[in-house]
Amino acid sequence: MVFKYHLDEIKSAADYLDKNIQSSVICFNGPMGAGKTTLISSLCTKWNVKDQVSSPTFSIVNEYKTYAKDLLFHFDFYRLNSVEEALDIGVEEYLDSGNICLIEWGERIKSLLPDNIYTIEIELNEDNFRTLKIIHK
Repeated sequence: MVFKYHLDEIKSAADYLDKNIQSSVICFNGPMGAGKTTLISSLCTKWNVKDQVSSPTFSIVNEYKTYAKDLLFHFDFYRLNSVEEALDIGVEEYLDSGNICLIEWGERIKSLLPDNIYTIEIELNEDNFRTLKIIHK
């Protein structure tokens, strides 16, 4: 699946992903500045997350609660030097929890990812447009 949007229309991208993805593990890949965290923030708004969404670049994982008391986990593996670092923070337990796991730079832990995940490849286009390539594995 492919979806193209302008940054001003990011809510439509979140709506599209919400309707077309049935998995608790979603990876977001793309170059620095592509809008991974911004898209995740828009999804979290759609899913009624009550916490402020921010990039977990330094903390590696942020935990968010929805108004319904559900948990979502937001990972950023950009700074990871090895898969062992992900294992050290207990990534397998998060992935097996059944809670939604939103993963930036998921290709860095590819060997740990379960089956039945979606990967969102974000491409930068001209004039603040983005193209999402949605891959189900």
